[in-house]
Amino acid sequence: MQTPDRRRFLKFLAGSPLLASVPAIAWQDAAVLANPKDALNVMEFEAAARKALPPAHYGYLATGVDDDYTLHANHEAYRRIQLRPRRLVDVRDTSLRMNLLGTSWDSPIFLCPCGYHKAFHPEGEAATARGAGATKSLMLLSTVTTTPVEDVNREYGAPVWYQLYATSSWAITEKLVKRAEAAGCPVLVWTIDLMAGRNTETQTRLRRMDTRDCATCHGADGPGGSGLRRYPMFAGLDVNGVGLSAPTLTWNAVERLKKLTSMKVVLKGIETFEDAELAGQHGADGIIVSNHGGRAEESGRGTIECLPEVVEAVRGRIPVMIDGGIRRGSDAFKALALGATAVGIGRPYLWGLSAFGQAGVERVIGILRAELSLVMRQCGTPSIEQITRAAVVV
Repeated sequence: MQTPDRRRFLKFLAGSPLLASVPAIAWQDAAVLANPKDALNVMEFEAAARKALPPAHYGYLATGVDDDYTLHANHEAYRRIQLRPRRLVDVRDTSLRMNLLGTSWDSPIFLCPCGYHKAFHPEGEAATARGAGATKSLMLLSTVTTTPVEDVNREYGAPVWYQLYATSSWAITEKLVKRAEAAGCPVLVWTIDLMAGRNTETQTRLRRMDTRDCATCHGADGPGGSGLRRYPMFAGLDVNGVGLSAPTLTWNAVERLKKLTSMKVVLKGIETFEDAELAGQHGADGIIVSNHGGRAEESGRGTIECLPEVVEAVRGRIPVMIDGGIRRGSDAFKALALGATAVGIGRPYLWGLSAFGQAGVERVIGILRAELSLVMRQCGTPSIEQITRAAVVV
């Protein structure tokens, strides 16, 4: 079909009443983004990432556990929460600014700690840090970063928050904490939701489809492997026999971390009232409601469904953050309305990174901020502080 004919045909299709019943999402894979500025929503970056990445790397990014039921529940749960729009409120000026652990941020949307950024883009965490820094967004850096924390801080323009995996050796864990503290990181985020292990079937399935020799670029284990020597944060440490998990640790370890460092200690992976109470009792400075993006256990509960009981348990004494399944500014608004202080994204910014590097990260953040600002105006809450549970129906 010649170009003028194709254009006329597509114009006819666009105006055809036959397409009125076709969901908009059905068109998202029709043409993969060529420029991040063309994206209408963050979901469009997923197809671009899938095209850009080898199967094994995309599998690591896309996987949940078991049947991926919890992964999907994270987002689907937001659809069951309704908004309560308000009218005749002066919403000419909207502010997304918020305070978290003593620091003011331009937006409540932060970047979750995700490992192996160089598996998604050659510049890895450096590109992510520049994107986060340019938008003045909070960034959390993973223990299994492929760029040293010192370099990430330089690219970001300030010390980031450091996410900790407590290893099977407490001596190694102490050295990780001390290095993050020496780099100026103000907050230590201990991820506690992987102690029991997990079954990432989707990752394994897609890895089997990958015909490349992974050892040529990042060792035989590939993304998510157990060899720690390849990760910069373990450089110079004796990690023989050391695993990236410490299943013997209990709540007393929170107090050990508090005594070890002057950094604030946030616990990531809390999902229940009981654990939220225990977190407060043992001195946690904050909580992130998280199931590791549906990658920890197959609970079947979306994190937004867990948020209210955690908020109830802490009773405002420490901030409660949330991640998992946030794909729209309206999702972020709903989480804030249910008591979250800040909301984290993981896969969306990695989709942007995979396809477009720093520009993709910035565009994802920009889209979500614009959507959040719009919903705030529609619901008559022009500032973050004005968003309350009265704005939603659960």
